[in-house]
Amino acid sequence: MVKNFNKKRLNGDQNMLGEQIGSLTASTTNKPLPVDGALPKFEVTATGSGTLAGAEVQTLATYAAQMRADGTLYGECPNQGVIMTQDGVATFRATGSGSFTADGGAIFRGAVYFQASAPSLASLNGTCCVYHWDVDAEGNATWDIWEWK
Repeated sequence: MVKNFNKKRLNGDQNMLGEQIGSLTASTTNKPLPVDGALPKFEVTATGSGTLAGAEVQTLATYAAQMRADGTLYGECPNQGVIMTQDGVATFRATGSGSFTADGGAIFRGAVYFQASAPSLASLNGTCCVYHWDVDAEGNATWDIWEWK
């Protein structure tokens, strides 16, 4: 199912977000990292598959999530994400803000930037995308991506 957001810019002339361009599912594993201070930091590895820019893809990524003093999370994938498709690859970097869920999972909302050499993913080059990353308590994740126009 393609989701379409119709948020308007301040001038009311254009849609900020277009149609959804990606939907992937992944399995995640967590590893605690050394921290500065008393708040936990985690390394998360995600592997999965889905569609992106109309292509069937596989993904592998590692990101860090740091708890903040107010209980929210800051996540960063500093160019440690890979997207693979039949005609090549892309890499990505992402940042996001999130929180733990009542059932022991986590949600993040943020921005992601792709660099593709695969012709099927070339339309992602030079774009800013926004995402929803939702992980349940068992480590099952969904990643929904929209182009930010």
